[in-house]
Amino acid sequence: MSKALWQQATAFAGEAHKHQTRNDGRPYVSHCFRVAMTVNLVFGFDDPEVIAGALLHDTIEDCDVDYDEILEEFGRNVADYVAVMTKDMRMEEEFREIAYDKQLEDGPWQGRLIKLADVFDNLTDTSPDKRKKFMSKADRILFLTETDEQLQDAREQLRELMSELSPC
Repeated sequence: MSKALWQQATAFAGEAHKHQTRNDGRPYVSHCFRVAMTVNLVFGFDDPEVIAGALLHDTIEDCDVDYDEILEEFGRNVADYVAVMTKDMRMEEEFREIAYDKQLEDGPWQGRLIKLADVFDNLTDTSPDKRKKFMSKADRILFLTETDEQLQDAREQLRELMSELSPC
C-alpha cells in the first residue's frame, strides 16, 4: 500500500524544513502542520491536494526546493498551490508584496484558502507585540478573497479570530 498524499507531504515538509526553527526555537515545520490542520479542522476542507499544498506551502520560498520537485512528487495542482504561496525574494520588499498579492489574486482559490490558514496560524502563534503586522496582512488577504464564495466560512473564522485578538 502506498502512502496517502498527506503522509508524503508531511514527510517531504519535515525533511525540507528539518534545520529551520521559529523565532521561539520550535521546529519550523510545526507551523506547516498547523496550517494544514487549520485548512481541515477549522475551515472544514478535506481535499487531499489542498492539505498537501498547506503542508508544503513554504517549501519553495524557504527551502532548497523548486516548483519542478513539487510537481514531480505531488502533481500540478499541489505544485500550483505551493507556487501561488511563494514570494519572489529577489524583489525589493515593496514590489514583492504587490506582486505577491497579484499572484494570489490570479491564482487558484485553493491557494488563497491556504493563505487564509497561514495568516490564521500566524495570528494565533505570535506574541501580542508582533500581532499588528499579521493583522494588516490578514486584512489584505480578506480583501483578496472577498469574491471567493467557497471561502466565506474560512473568512468568517479569520474575522472572528481577529475580533478576539483585537484590543477593544
